[in-house]
Amino acid sequence: MTSGPGEPAATGTDAGEADLRIPRGELLRSRVVTDLGTSLSTVLDRELTGYATIVPQETLLLAGDVRGVVTFENGVPVLAYNTVTDNGGGDALAELAVPGPYRVELYVVDPEALTDAHGADPLRVAPGSVATELADDTDLAARTRSVAPDDRLAEDDPDDADAVAAFLSDDDRIEAIREQAREEARTRAEEWGLDDALSDGGET
Repeated sequence: MTSGPGEPAATGTDAGEADLRIPRGELLRSRVVTDLGTSLSTVLDRELTGYATIVPQETLLLAGDVRGVVTFENGVPVLAYNTVTDNGGGDALAELAVPGPYRVELYVVDPEALTDAHGADPLRVAPGSVATELADDTDLAARTRSVAPDDRLAEDDPDDADAVAAFLSDDDRIEAIREQAREEARTRAEEWGLDDALSDGGET
């Protein structure tokens, strides 16, 4: 699968047996956002059929290993893929669930051009899982499920439960995210002259 200009196709076993390719779409929007819920809400409201490329700050600044692609059909997520690790589905979402900001680009694609790719089960994600995993937004997840086709709803609860359980059981990952958040808070406090206040208040 290609995520847009310059991205490789998904060819590994984690991404599915077929060489999945998505044609370059028409760029709808390119922004840096602190909350992925903003972009996901736009996708849902516009009933976008196409894909989003998601690059977290650690990739932008630190040459990290996450460059994500999420495809949509009428605003509902279908596939997720990390073009660096070649992981798809829930594994790709877990890798994308890192602190922002993120550079997000939205592309519109002809629905017929996505038919073959959307048949790749190893890359599929449950309709509500993208909102819960990447934006921690249960209301957005509920809105997404409310417009998802009936045959997609059966995918949702098991995938969401498994993804959340896996995340909560990963103590190292949770601690790493907390530590990164602390460091970012310290940096911002120093920039704003609030480092003394942060020290007085203790760690968050």
